Amino acid sequence: MQVAKDTLVTISVKMFNLQGDLMESADDLVYLHGHSDIFPVIEKSLEGKKAGDTVTVQLEPEEAFGDYDETALIIRPETDFDGGVEVGLSYTEIRGETLDRVYRVTDIADGVVVLDGNHPLAGIGLKFEITVRKVEPVKKGMETVGNDDVVVPSFLQVSDKPMVANVVDDQGDEELVGKTVH
Repeated sequence: MQVAKDTLVTISVKMFNLQGDLMESADDLVYLHGHSDIFPVIEKSLEGKKAGDTVTVQLEPEEAFGDYDETALIIRPETDFDGGVEVGLSYTEIRGETLDRVYRVTDIADGVVVLDGNHPLAGIGLKFEITVRKVEPVKKGMETVGNDDVVVPSFLQVSDKPMVANVVDDQGDEELVGKTVH
């Protein structure tokens, strides 16, 4: 069977930066083809492939996680973060102010916190090596995208500004570990 709209496709993926460094890899990922759940360039390159086929796809930043946006930086005093702040934490709210996206703490110095609203891979060209492991028709009851049998990893997801992160509100009492946040 060939990859086509409404087929369940099982793939193995390796993601590299354009310098050839392996950044992510995953085996036995299943997605529903033809529903824009993965990058369009990758989905198109898989169209018509069958189990055992391998494709290599290069994405420019605008085809993946977008160009780096310097206006997506926020600088706040460390005192705005009750209970402390650490590099790597992500916020959608600071002192009751709801932010327009998820912001990740990238630096803390001299009482000042730098938050970055860009996806961690923004501005980076990527190369994917994808092997099709299995192609099968959708079984009855599996037509909906997002059920437990159709899971797309964050590094392949199409989204406005996806980020997989530990999200902690400014009170430090809510944590969403490993969730994709839009």
